[in-house]
Amino acid sequence: MLDRRSFLKRAAAGAATIALSCRSAGGARAGAGAARRPNIVYVFADQWRAQATGYAGDPNARTPNLDRLAAESTGFATAVSTCPVCSPYRASLMTGRYPLAHGVFMNDVCLSTEAVSFAQALNAAGYDTGYIGKWHLDGHGRSASIPRERRQGFGFWKARECTHDYNRSFYYADTDEKLWWDGYDSIAQTREASRYIREHAGGKPFALFLSWGPPHDPYPTAPGEYRALFDPEKIALRANVPAEKAKESRAMLAGYYAHCAALDSCAGGIVETLRESRIEDDTILVFTSDHGDLLGSHGQRNKQQPWDESILVPFLIRYPAILGRAARILETPFATPDILPTVLGLAGVEIPKTAEGRDISRIVRGADPDSEGSALIL
Repeated sequence: MLDRRSFLKRAAAGAATIALSCRSAGGARAGAGAARRPNIVYVFADQWRAQATGYAGDPNARTPNLDRLAAESTGFATAVSTCPVCSPYRASLMTGRYPLAHGVFMNDVCLSTEAVSFAQALNAAGYDTGYIGKWHLDGHGRSASIPRERRQGFGFWKARECTHDYNRSFYYADTDEKLWWDGYDSIAQTREASRYIREHAGGKPFALFLSWGPPHDPYPTAPGEYRALFDPEKIALRANVPAEKAKESRAMLAGYYAHCAALDSCAGGIVETLRESRIEDDTILVFTSDHGDLLGSHGQRNKQQPWDESILVPFLIRYPAILGRAARILETPFATPDILPTVLGLAGVEIPKTAEGRDISRIVRGADPDSEGSALIL
């Protein structure tokens, strides 16, 4: 394992073919600097709870693209957002650390550069890295541009700290000039992500992070064609929504599912781009969310509370070259700090010494979960 200084030194030297050994038994790719590493496309929404998909059994959800993706992916039944708020999740995602270590306990706090980041680890292994969409890790104002030194190592950049004005949304690239997404920003961001994938297909390995703002409220702002799919009066409520909250909950959920349906179409576009570019087999594709949303369950709204609707998130990972295309569901505990080490483990990239999460890539590859030595003590 390398410390932060060593990682940055290697990245600066452009060591694209350095042989790196994985912290855990990550398979044949680990330590094989000459072998081409898989691409990584990490797609995540904001506030999409685990229950809100067709493949999870939600009768309201219209997610045909994600349902097809789930049918050929490994899914996590217990993927937990460790601290279910935007900035704390993103800090754990980028560092593989728990909030007590990275220090981001609430939104609008700047993540330090103390730890080796996801992008820095990938840069050191020879990847091109890119980020598109919502960042929410800079803490210097939601509309302020983010200088390169605070981008945690990402090279390609079309992002903004935070906005929920999805139909009039701007971003920054390499300068302080405001650039505008065309229409509903998640659709425009997905279009940009597809362009990036096509341009990088067949070259050096790349890792692209695509961060959507929806289905976070405001709920009635999805494109009209998707809003028209959901009648509040016909929304089926979860059993834990109190009767006095039913009308309010149905109104919120109609807009929420409309956003989800729009994002499902976007997810389908990413899958199709990978197929058309002929790199889907050698690409690790992740779909997930930063946290959930209570939406009236338990009589509550938003997140930040330890209910399933708040802390459980969808997590699908597809990597056909290694995992095949059969649907699998893993019950092993999986928390936000585990994402960085597990994805890097699958890719055969050395895991930073500063990361605290578990690398369960062996389990994802098919190893017996009991071999990890976890125990429940009552």
